[in-house]
Amino acid sequence: MAEALRVGIAGLGTVGASVARVLRDKAAELTRQCGRDIVVSAVSARDPKRDRGVDVSAAKWFDDPVKMAQIADIDVFIELIGGDEGPARLSVKAALEAGRHVVTANKALLAKHGVALAEIAEKKGVLLNYEAAVAGGIPVIKTMREAMAGNSVNRVFGILNGTCNYILTRMEAEGISFDACLKDAQRLGYAEADPTFDIEGHDTAHKLSILTSLAFGTKIAANDIYMEGISNITQADIRAAGDLGYRIKLLGVAQRTESGIEQRVHPTMVPTASVIAQVHGVTNAVAIETDILGELLLSGPGAGGNATASAVIGDIADIAKSRPGFQHGPVFGLPAKELRPYKKAQMRSHAGGYFIRLTVHDRIGVFAAIAKRMADNDISLESIVQHAVSGEAAAQKTVILVSHETTEAAVRKAVDGITKDGHLTDKPQVIRIERAG
Repeated sequence: MAEALRVGIAGLGTVGASVARVLRDKAAELTRQCGRDIVVSAVSARDPKRDRGVDVSAAKWFDDPVKMAQIADIDVFIELIGGDEGPARLSVKAALEAGRHVVTANKALLAKHGVALAEIAEKKGVLLNYEAAVAGGIPVIKTMREAMAGNSVNRVFGILNGTCNYILTRMEAEGISFDACLKDAQRLGYAEADPTFDIEGHDTAHKLSILTSLAFGTKIAANDIYMEGISNITQADIRAAGDLGYRIKLLGVAQRTESGIEQRVHPTMVPTASVIAQVHGVTNAVAIETDILGELLLSGPGAGGNATASAVIGDIADIAKSRPGFQHGPVFGLPAKELRPYKKAQMRSHAGGYFIRLTVHDRIGVFAAIAKRMADNDISLESIVQHAVSGEAAAQKTVILVSHETTEAAVRKAVDGITKDGHLTDKPQVIRIERAG
C-alpha cells in the first residue's frame, strides 16, 4: 500500500469539523477506495480549546495557517477559513508555492484570485481542487472539468444559493413576507446574521464567475456580472407569477453570444412546469447546455456542513488516488495562461420578455402615461392587468405589465420615465421571464 496521505485542515468551523469527522469515521472505507490511508496531521483554527465535536488532538496544532501551509508535515492543505484576502489567500498561496496540493471551499477567494493561484499550482505541478466552492455537494466542477471533453458549452445557469431558494420557496408555499422568511432562515442557520452577501446576489455571482471560466475558457470576471438580489420580492410578485403560470427563482446565468459572454444574477420567472421550477428549499441546481450532450441538470444539497464536507472529501480522495509522476489537469479546464480575457456581451433583446409591477396613484391619465412611456421605448406589451388596492391604500392601483421580447435597457428607461412622471407610490418591480428552463 502507498504511503499515507497527510492532510492539514485550516479552519475548524462547521465544515472543517465535518471534514475531520468524516475522515475519522470513514477511514477504513476511504483507505479501501483510495489505496492508501488519509491522516489528519495538522490543524489550524482560532481557538484550540473550543469543543468542535471531533478529537483532533493527534494532529499538530498551528495558530497561524500560513505557517502550517509552509512547514507542516503535510501533502494536502485544506483551506476552510473563508474570505478573499488575509489568512485564506496567504495560506493557499504559501501551500501552493511549497508544492502542496490544495483543497478549498472558498468561492470568494477563487472569484478574486483564482487565475493567479491556478498559475502557481500548474507551475508547481500540484492540484488546486475546489468542488465545494460551487453548489455544495453537487459534483458540477468535476463534471465540467473532466466529464465533458469535446462538448462546447452554450449556456450554464442555475439556482446557486440555498438561502435565497429557501426564502422564495416559503414565500410561495406559505404566503408570508420576505422579512418573515429571512428571520426563519437565520433562526434555522440557513442565513447569516448579516444576510446581504446571500440575498443581494453576491454569493451566486462568485459561484457563477467560476462556472463561466470553466464553461467558456475565460478569465474569471466576477466584477462584470449584472447583479440583483431578492430583497425587494413581495407577495404581490409571488402571487402574480403564479397567476401567470410562473415561479420566481434567483438564477445565475452565463451564456455565449456573438458579441461576448453574458453573465447575470437576478430573480427570474420560470414556468411552473419546468424542471428548474421544481427545485425547492435549500436545494441547488445547475443546468449545462452543450452542443453534443444537450442539457444536463445536476441537483442536490447546496450548503451545510455535510454537503460541503462531502465535496471536500471527494477532492481529497482524488488526490489520494493520484500517484507520483501523474500529470494533473488544468485548474479551470484550460491552462491558466491560456484562459482568454473576458469579453462582456453587448445588451441584447430578452426573448422571454419582462414582468413589470407598478403601484400607482389611482387617478385619471396615469394609465395613458404608462402606455406612452412603453411605446416611446418600443416595448410591445403582451398583457396588462390592473388591481385595486384595498384598505388605507385605496387611492392606489397595482398595474402588472408583461412585455414581449425587448431589451433590459428599454424596460429600465421606460420605468425610470414613469418614476420621474411622479405616478408611482412604491418602488417598481422588474423581473425577467424565461419561457423555458
